[in-house]
Amino acid sequence: MQHPQDSTAARAPLTQPEAEESASVGNALVREVSRVYIGPREIPELLLISLLAGGHVLLEGVPGVAKTTLVKAFAATLGCSFSRIQFTPDLLPADITGTFVLSPKEGTFSLRQGPIFANIVLGDEINRAPAKTQSALLEAMQEKQVTVEGDTRILPDPFMVLATQNPVEHAGTYPLPEAQIDRFLVRIILGYPSREAEREMLQRFLTTSPQSQTLLPPERILQLRQRAERVHVESEVLDYVVRLARHTRESPQLLLGVSPRAVLGLVRAARARALLSGRTYAIPDDIQAVAPTVLSHRLVLTPEAEIEGIEPEAVMAKALRETRPRSR
Repeated sequence: MQHPQDSTAARAPLTQPEAEESASVGNALVREVSRVYIGPREIPELLLISLLAGGHVLLEGVPGVAKTTLVKAFAATLGCSFSRIQFTPDLLPADITGTFVLSPKEGTFSLRQGPIFANIVLGDEINRAPAKTQSALLEAMQEKQVTVEGDTRILPDPFMVLATQNPVEHAGTYPLPEAQIDRFLVRIILGYPSREAEREMLQRFLTTSPQSQTLLPPERILQLRQRAERVHVESEVLDYVVRLARHTRESPQLLLGVSPRAVLGLVRAARARALLSGRTYAIPDDIQAVAPTVLSHRLVLTPEAEIEGIEPEAVMAKALRETRPRSR
C-alpha cells in the first residue's frame, strides 16, 4: 500500500533540482548505451523516453542494423531482469506466458513462468509469430498482467516490451494487426549507418567488445517515471495535441487517424522528454519532437493513398506543418 506521504509527493509540482538531476541521469544512460550502439543519439533517447512514459517500443529495420544489439545495450544499463523471445511460426502462447506443471513430489500444480515475466522483454522478429501467439502479448502490454488457465498474475514493475521486425521480408511473416501496433508507444525505424558511424563501429569492435554498465535499478526507474508524471502541461499544449489528433482523423489520405490511446501516449512521451531536458514543464517542441515516432505507425492510409505511394510519416509531417501551436 502506498504511504500517504508518497501519494502527496506524487501530486506535488516537480522541482527544478529534480528535473536537472533526472536530465543528468538520462544523459549518462544515453552515453553508456552509445558506447555499444553506434548510431544517432536520438534512438537511445527514445528508448529512455518510452521507459519513463511506461510504453513499449517497436524497432523496424533490415537484418544486421543492430536492432538486437541496441536493445541488449539498453537493457544492460538497467538493473532489471531481462528475457528474450525469438518469435517463430511454431511458437505457442504458452511459450510466452508459461504453463502449469505438475510436481510429482507434492502432487500439486505450479506455474512455470514464461519469459514474459521480466522487466525488459526483447521480442525478436515479432511478425514471424502467428496471430494467436502475437495476441498473447496484448494483455501483458496493455494491462501489465498475464492470465494462464484462468489464473491472473501481475507482471513486474517496471515492465517494457521491445519488439523487432523486418519490414522488407514478407515470406513466412504475419503482419501485426492495428490493435497490436497501437500497443506500442513508439516505432523506431533503423536504417543503415552513416559512413562515419560505420567506420567508428569497425574501429571500436575490432579492438574490443564494449559492454554497458548498469546505471538505473528498478526503484530509480520508478522514481524517474513518477517525476515524469509530475511534469506540468499547460492547457495550450493540450489544445495543440487535440488539434493535431483531429487533423489526422479528418485527413482525406487516412482511413484511420490516431486513437485517444495514442493522444495519451503522446502527452506521456512529451512529459518524459521535458524531464530529460531538465524542465519542469512540457512545451510544444516536446510534442513535435516525439509525435512522428508516437503517431505515424498508428495511421492507416486509404487505398488510394497507398496506390500513390504515400507514407504515413509524410502524412504526419504534413499534419505537424499545418497544425501550429497557439501562443498566449
